[in-house]
Amino acid sequence: MKFRMRSRPETADHRVTHLIASMCLRYPDDDLFSRADMLHAALSEQPRGPAAAELHAFLSQLSGRLQQQYVDVFDLSQRQTLYLSYWSDGDTRRRGETLASFKRLYRDSGFVVDLHGELPDHLPIVLEFAARVDPVRGVELLTEHRGALELIRFALLDKASPYAHVLAAVCATLPGQSPPDRASAQAMRPRSPETESVGLEPFDPRLLPLHTGTEAGVGR
Repeated sequence: MKFRMRSRPETADHRVTHLIASMCLRYPDDDLFSRADMLHAALSEQPRGPAAAELHAFLSQLSGRLQQQYVDVFDLSQRQTLYLSYWSDGDTRRRGETLASFKRLYRDSGFVVDLHGELPDHLPIVLEFAARVDPVRGVELLTEHRGALELIRFALLDKASPYAHVLAAVCATLPGQSPPDRASAQAMRPRSPETESVGLEPFDPRLLPLHTGTEAGVGR
C-alpha cells in the first residue's frame, strides 16, 4: 500500500478563515489556547495566501497577556469596537434599523442564532454566520461593511495590536484590495442620513431574541 500526502486545495475555503477569525475575535480563554495547534493545522491545509498567513501570525502570539490586551482594545474603548453598525450609524436611530436588518437576515436563514448577550452586528457573530450558516450572504454582509472592517484594521494597527492580523485576514477574503489609508476606508462606509442621536445602549435586550428555525450554534 502506498500513501501520498494530501495536497492543498487550489482555492481557499473562506469558511475556514471566517470561523477561525470568529474564534480569535472572542475573549481569549483556555479553550482558544488549547486549540491553537489544531487551528494552525487547519490553516496549513488551505492554499498559501495572505489570509492564512495573517491568522498564523496571530495564533503564534497567543499567550495569557492577550486577555488583558483584549479588554483594553475592545472592552474599554470604542475606537476599535467590533460592532459594525457603530461605524456606519453611530448612536442614532438609524443604528436600530441596521441592527434589525441583521436580525432579519439571521431569522430568514432558517436557523436560531444564539447571540449570547451580544448585538447581532458583533463581528465574531457575523463571521460565524458566514462560516456555518450562509457563506454567500455572510460574505455579502461583510462586504457591505467593508469600510467598517478596514477602519477597525487601521485602528488596531495604530495600537500595534496583534488583532490587526485577524482583521487583515478577514479583509483578504473579500473582493478587491484593502484601501491604502484611513481616508480611503472612510469613503467606503455607506452614507447614512443625519438622524437624531438616541444613546443606544450596547446591549439593548429588545434587539436580541430570535425564536424560529433550527439551532445553528452561532455565537458559541
